[in-house]
Amino acid sequence: MRKRVGLPPRCVSCCHTSDMQHTGSEVRQKHVPSPGDAPSAQRVLLTLAVRDYPSDDQREQFAAGIDQQLRVVGEWWQTPGAGRPFRQVGPSEELRNREQVEDFLRQQNVRELQAEALVVFVTGHGIAGKSDTHFLRLPESVPNRPLATAVRTVDVVAAALDSHADNVLVIVNTCFAGNMGADLAAVYKEIRPSRREASQLDVLVTCGLTTKIEVLRFPTLLQAALERLRLTAGITSPHLSVPEFMAQYAQGLSPQDEKKFKLHHLVQGGTYQPSLCLPNPGYVRHPELTGTLHRHDPWTAEYWLDRATGRPQEGDTGWYFRGRENLNREIAQFLGPDVQRGVLLVTGCAGSGKSAVVARAVTLSDPLFRLDPLYKDATDASAPGTIPPENAVSAAVPARNMDAAQFAAALVQALGWSPAPVSATDDPVAVWSQQIQDFVRASPGPVTIVLDALDEAHEQPRIISDVLAPLVPFCGQPLPAPRHNEAEEDALPAVRLLIGVRSTQPAAASSGPVADEEAGLLQALRQVFPAARTERTDSAVSKKDMELYLRALVGEGATATALEEELPLVVDAVWPSFIDARLAGYQLRNALDPVALARNTEWQRTTLTQGIRGLLHRDLMMVKEDGLPPRVALALLKASAYAKGQGVPWGEVWPAIAGVFLLPAQLEPDEWDRMITRLLSGRLSGYLAQAIEDERRVYRPAHEELAAELMRLDAESLGCGEDDD
Repeated sequence: MRKRVGLPPRCVSCCHTSDMQHTGSEVRQKHVPSPGDAPSAQRVLLTLAVRDYPSDDQREQFAAGIDQQLRVVGEWWQTPGAGRPFRQVGPSEELRNREQVEDFLRQQNVRELQAEALVVFVTGHGIAGKSDTHFLRLPESVPNRPLATAVRTVDVVAAALDSHADNVLVIVNTCFAGNMGADLAAVYKEIRPSRREASQLDVLVTCGLTTKIEVLRFPTLLQAALERLRLTAGITSPHLSVPEFMAQYAQGLSPQDEKKFKLHHLVQGGTYQPSLCLPNPGYVRHPELTGTLHRHDPWTAEYWLDRATGRPQEGDTGWYFRGRENLNREIAQFLGPDVQRGVLLVTGCAGSGKSAVVARAVTLSDPLFRLDPLYKDATDASAPGTIPPENAVSAAVPARNMDAAQFAAALVQALGWSPAPVSATDDPVAVWSQQIQDFVRASPGPVTIVLDALDEAHEQPRIISDVLAPLVPFCGQPLPAPRHNEAEEDALPAVRLLIGVRSTQPAAASSGPVADEEAGLLQALRQVFPAARTERTDSAVSKKDMELYLRALVGEGATATALEEELPLVVDAVWPSFIDARLAGYQLRNALDPVALARNTEWQRTTLTQGIRGLLHRDLMMVKEDGLPPRVALALLKASAYAKGQGVPWGEVWPAIAGVFLLPAQLEPDEWDRMITRLLSGRLSGYLAQAIEDERRVYRPAHEELAAELMRLDAESLGCGEDDD
């Protein structure tokens, strides 16, 4: 149940008053030009606020409430985002009569305004007319003469709707604003049809036919929505749709007030698409991507960066993976100019770092990425011959949670094309697979496709048979009919496939060929690509690489030197899982005395030897120091493991799922938000990865092995009972 929002002072002279006081400095918004903006590229916020009513008993309190409204509105529409912030325009002096309002609209040329987006915010006292109309009351308005001395609110709205702005949003926060509905419907019919069809026009009011405003209610609800969008909503698009805006606003309403104070959508743009009039306060701009990564959304690019660097948590700018020189050299050679076609399978058991070497090739083949100062040291420190040539990768796709159609569409997009339209009778996989083949045939040089996490995809057999198998002739694999000469084969377009796929570890781990009897997805790929080369990441030589990785995680200074003898022991305990090594290295890195922890026999014999389970147990016990009860932390992690799709969104969903694992205890919504904030900013953050699904930021376990372990665990087996909270 939502907590009831406290009632602020009511609109004096229209409504009953409250004894709550509010003071604030006076706000004035003046015309501030935006140099260099073309008129059509402008984003304008026009505020029409009437605040000084001399006849009101609580005029200062009302004026302070209007000032608070302007502050919150200004904060929202100054949100940094994908586009420029809104240019804010307001009267330079108090609006006292109808003539001043009309002069203001003329001075700002509202009716002829050319802009990308126009937002108009109207606030003050309202008058419900006797003929289903609505008036904005002014300080000099004469009672019973609204036609002559007040402003018909629909005239202000009409000036914005009939302007030349491409997108218009009007918000009216006055008493009885719903009364303009009939007038507004008539005015809307007068707007030229071409404008109604080409532009997104929306009008929202905060009150219905008989509802009176509370002067601080709107800014309180708007500020709460702004904070939710910045923290918990997880909406990743740069702009919101009007329904999304209304839903976030409504979350602050108590059940008793939902009908009374909800937003009313009097004119609807007719779309659920994001509106340029509604910047998303929670939008995070990602750095511009280049090369292969440029064709991906930023979160897919983060997938490759996360795995290539081996960073212990999101946002870490270090590059920690070391070694793997022979394997990296094999991949670099495969992607080099001497190899025109072929298939290279990088495989290993769960957590053995196959995604790391594949992702390294994706990121370091990007010429501008490897010049980034944050990661230039990684390329400078690489052994000769281990860095792929620039632009060696044509497309890279992580297949996690994708079915065959999603994978085919993602590959088309990664190659730089748009997926072709599919009719109701067409098979999308066949259509988009043909597009991939067409791209290959049209390409002047070899097309290199990188695929990772095929073992985590849905419809794995169909991805292999319907999307990858048609590329067999281009990969230099045996063909159904023999070629008459090498020139005929050379005339074929060339494809190189680099595929990361999980497989079971052979009884005697080695870097040699995989045994023929090994079953599973790897065998299925080898049947389709019998000439494919295979490289393993879980051979015994990877122990030295893991030690180098741990050394980088704990810091290659005095700490790493002091751990010279202990790091090989850690490696022996966690090998071949680089996931376990990452968690162990992060614990050493954050320990007050890393050397003492490494030499602690209980940590060695209990925590490390139990792998993910032991490491997770220790971290869960230690989050109590951060104010996060272990039982709550485990419930949140389990919720992320059980979530379908790419992960669990925050909002109301994550607490709802986690609450199932916390029964019979429960938390209030705001307490859940505090717990999630501590989880994401504390030592357990490294257990989670982020992704985007349906334009929402979602969270999931950082590895499938971790997800499986979380599903098996419960609070009692970990010793996280209620007494530990």
